[in-house]
Formats: sequence, C-alpha cells, structure tokens
Amino acid sequence: MPKKILLPPHATARGRVHGDVQGKAPGAFAGVYKLVRRIPRGRVMTYGQIATLLENRLSPRAVGWAMNGCPRDVPWQRVVNAQGGCSTDRLPEAPAGLQRHLLEAEGVEFRDNGTLDLEVYRFTPRMRRPRSTVAKPKKKKPARATRR
Repeated sequence: MPKKILLPPHATARGRVHGDVQGKAPGAFAGVYKLVRRIPRGRVMTYGQIATLLENRLSPRAVGWAMNGCPRDVPWQRVVNAQGGCSTDRLPEAPAGLQRHLLEAEGVEFRDNGTLDLEVYRFTPRMRRPRSTVAKPKKKKPARATRR
C-alpha cells in the first residue's frame, strides 16, 4: 500500500503553502536549499531575504516550511526571522535553544533580547546576473573621410 503523504494544515489541495507559488513547489524548495547551502559558518540569512532572492516564488513563511523539511546537508540553523531571532523555538519537535546553540558554536553572538545583529551577521550572496535577451546595439564604425 502506498505511503500517505500528510500536508501541513495550511497547504491547499495542490500542495502549495502560504501564498501563490509559481512553478512546482519541489523546484522552489530546491532553490531554497541551494541558496541556504551557500551561507558560510557564522553568517545568517532571513526567511524574507531568501524569498526575495528567489524572486518571491515563495513567501517568507513558505521558506520556513521548506526549511522545516530540509535535507540533512542544509544548514537550517543559519536562517533566522526578520528581527534576527530564532523561530524554531516555537516548533514542538525542536529542542528549545537548539538553533541558538548551533549558531553560537559557529561564533554568532546573541543580544540580551535573544536576537542577533543582522548588520553584523547577515550574509548577502553575490547573485549571477541573468544574460540579457535584448540585443545590444552594434558599435558604429567611424565615418570614412571623403576625398574631393
């Protein structure tokens, strides 16, 4: 008997989570994972930052869903909320303080209010510029001098 797939309560019948997803959700999640794998140790990105870099194919909340089910090789702890806080403490299956502990082991320091300074620790990846589909104008050849 095939295994039944349980969708999160917010998913629709098409399996989309939190807002409109353009394209296939697994492809969008793969883009999240690829981007998160680029975050170096001791640096972080926010859910919203990732959503923006993926051209808003997913909402920040859907990025969170992607991270909740990410493969083992994805450094999930390096993704924080917009205030620089750890959102995983709200998950019942995650041990309290685990994300913070993992980030502190990478050298990230937290303030008294439990947030980190995004001005210090935010990672901004260099994005490849898409090739332009507009033809560039040809350079004009210098006019030839005419003889009289």
